[in-house]
Amino acid sequence: MQLYNTLSAEERAELIDQAGKQRLTLSFYAYAKIEDPKKFRDDLFIEWNKLDALGRTYVAKEGINAQMSVPAENLEAFRETLEAYEFMRNIRLNVAVEHDDHSFLKLTVKVRDKIVADGLNDDTFDVTNIGVHLKAKEFNEILEDPNTIVVDFRNHYESEIGHFKGAITPDVETFRESLPIINEQLQDFKEDKNLVMYCTGGIRCEKASAYFKHQGFKNVFQLEGGIINYAKQIKEENLESKFIGKNFVFDHRLGERITDDIVSQCHQCGKPCDNHTNCENVGCHLLFIQCDECKEAMQNCCSNECLDIINLPLVEQVKLRKGIQVGNKVFRKGKSDKLPFKHSGELSDTPLAVATTPTKIRQRIKIKKTLLGKAEHYFVKAQVALFVIENNELQVGDTILISGPTTGNEQLVLEKMLVNGIEKTIAQAGDKVTFEVPFRVRLSDTLYKILK
Repeated sequence: MQLYNTLSAEERAELIDQAGKQRLTLSFYAYAKIEDPKKFRDDLFIEWNKLDALGRTYVAKEGINAQMSVPAENLEAFRETLEAYEFMRNIRLNVAVEHDDHSFLKLTVKVRDKIVADGLNDDTFDVTNIGVHLKAKEFNEILEDPNTIVVDFRNHYESEIGHFKGAITPDVETFRESLPIINEQLQDFKEDKNLVMYCTGGIRCEKASAYFKHQGFKNVFQLEGGIINYAKQIKEENLESKFIGKNFVFDHRLGERITDDIVSQCHQCGKPCDNHTNCENVGCHLLFIQCDECKEAMQNCCSNECLDIINLPLVEQVKLRKGIQVGNKVFRKGKSDKLPFKHSGELSDTPLAVATTPTKIRQRIKIKKTLLGKAEHYFVKAQVALFVIENNELQVGDTILISGPTTGNEQLVLEKMLVNGIEKTIAQAGDKVTFEVPFRVRLSDTLYKILK
């Protein structure tokens, strides 16, 4: 019984490309009382794994929060796995505005204390006593009411690239920070103002609306389905978008465009830009906005210090980041004084530029490659790696890529190799090959051939 991933992200991406089938990126959540989150988690993993569903899901005693990538042909079967549970009958699936077959490359289902960390320890707080849900048309109408206060319950790096006009955009890094800040800021408006809130998919507002009702606010509203559902509705109903810019999303895309307005700047040069990236230095991995020109000049790094580090030998890079927590912290939210054009807190509603039709990011940066095999051993003193060829053919003169979570991505031209202990120029599936490698290879590493 499989309860965890057995393939790496690189292997999964290769299989997705080979399958050539459309995948849908979607999200959903539900607050409910779950008695045994661990069993619930295991049951979901087993069923979703059968459907080739990928994504990031959190379950807790208070409910479920999921962002998923599902083969389009399996969507109804996936929905059936949800509706097997009473509290997810007729659940709304927020389907992404833009699709990317590689939005998620692993299936992760984790048990957490809460599906949305709120920092609250109040047993009298009822998370199910929520505010009034508003559809896109109703949301637009209430924004026109001068008696309305609209609050963005996302974090600074989300609101910076796109937000509703006139919204309060707290300068926070976590949802839990925003609750007391907004509560204090709006103390004098509990009785007579419309407190209207929004977030990405609705889950944070669901909890926030219940919290503010608990705090005594009388007129509490939330955008049903968040920005994702709003974008879908304004398109279907031909409504004006009160949201300007991009909606930040928590997958490899890092954002989907709602309007052509660019409201943020490249954090390095100040040019209008709303493309997030992560620093190439694995020991940093800072999330920041970077234009294509700076991306090329800085080799995807956030600073000259990080640029110097990525050009060091791999063994030196590993020494420098020893003890630093990295790994899966892809969405590191920290700010840096090395980014002169970073903005957060009170944001402008004035666009800086109009977006042009972009080349898909994967088309700009994707290396065309084919999977060959996996590492079986590394002889430290001789600096020789042993790989088992599982697919395709390897020849002397090929440019190869050795990739792994610790090794990173290392390219080299194969000048000489031994095939099953004998020097040859061609290796095929089933062969064991050894060749010199100027860096350490690990058993988690995968071997690819770069296609020209």
